[in-house]
Amino acid sequence: MHNFKVSPKILPMLAFLTLILVFFGNGPVQDVQKSVSKPMVRKTVADTMELKRYQVKQRELMLAVKSYFDAAIASGKIVGAGVSIVKGDSILVSEGFGRKNAKRPDKVDQETIFRLGSLSKGFAGVLAASLKNDGLLDWNDRISDYVPKFQLGDIENTQKITLANILSHTSGTPYHSFTNLVEAGLSPKDIASRFKTVVPISEPGTIYSYQNAMFALCGEVVRQKTGQDLKSVFTERIFRPLGMHTVNMDHVTLVGSQNRAISHSNTSKGWKPQKLKDNYYNAIAAGGINASALDMAKWIRFLLGHNPEVLEESALNEAFTPFIEVKGHSKYYQRWPGHLKSYYGFGWRIHEYVDRFTRETKTMVHHGGSVNDFRNEIALFPDEDFGICVLLNSHSKMASRVIPDVQAIFQKVYHQDDPVQKIDPINS
Repeated sequence: MHNFKVSPKILPMLAFLTLILVFFGNGPVQDVQKSVSKPMVRKTVADTMELKRYQVKQRELMLAVKSYFDAAIASGKIVGAGVSIVKGDSILVSEGFGRKNAKRPDKVDQETIFRLGSLSKGFAGVLAASLKNDGLLDWNDRISDYVPKFQLGDIENTQKITLANILSHTSGTPYHSFTNLVEAGLSPKDIASRFKTVVPISEPGTIYSYQNAMFALCGEVVRQKTGQDLKSVFTERIFRPLGMHTVNMDHVTLVGSQNRAISHSNTSKGWKPQKLKDNYYNAIAAGGINASALDMAKWIRFLLGHNPEVLEESALNEAFTPFIEVKGHSKYYQRWPGHLKSYYGFGWRIHEYVDRFTRETKTMVHHGGSVNDFRNEIALFPDEDFGICVLLNSHSKMASRVIPDVQAIFQKVYHQDDPVQKIDPINS
């Protein structure tokens, strides 16, 4: 063992260093550690539990949704589906089920493109709200100012018809006026001159009467206000900012896509694949947009107000504001559980309903779409900050109840007792 001698000259320095270590090692630093340790542990454990809870709920939801659509496919109710479910700013489900073509093995996935049909109207309503927010147009803009050849009834009546009227189906035209001409490929601008032969059924703004030709005239308003065609404005203001990469708005692009769904009609021998038609691309606002489940999930997240950098929620809500009541009880959505009333805003239906869990009156923003034997549904539930979109490549009766069915699946998963074992984050 060695003996070390310490010089008397450094003893005072050692004593000074010892005092510093005692003070800072056992004093304030230790106190800071004591004061920080519990909150830090509490937060770490709480965050871990929250993540685990989120993952368990998402997995349970995915399994329940898969079971529902797998059963529908197995029973022959549908061929394939693209499904999107969004809660808050999180995409919980963006999946494909079944086949793109009943005669081939290729599976639908989250990027398989479907024709949206009248779900396109919701995009048009929101685009109009965006342009209004920037001061480029107004709901009270007269259609005759942008389409001089347009006339419905006498001059006085024609001048009363506004952008709000065509976006809410309250222009006073009979149900589906000239939809046959839209499907025949005529441009909305060319169809507009033919409305002078139509007898109005009401004053503008007083009766709801669903349209395609009249609704599509909003594209001409957009073109004149922006100096760009509707495709370009949609892309620049909505699709590109939201990263909706599979969206297209023409027949050639859809047919040229390797990952597209084929529509089907129901026959006595089962589902029969149909040719992809080129109708409604002359009237994009009314029914000419194509997209995938992944892009529709991004669209829902935006509609719920989680992309304010693209459009503020207050501007979005203008499209969702009721403009006219849709009376009666004959429509499929008017027979949904808890339904009270339905309205139409600008490209969107708005329903009041009684929630099956809370028994509270809530709001649903919704639209259906049907084109070329594709059948689709989208719904937003602002009170719960979640939304659903289901795209079907078959004209299935199941579409009329798929929204309340998937809503019930979601609520069952997210309203039941917490499946994660409860742990005290402080004392564990």
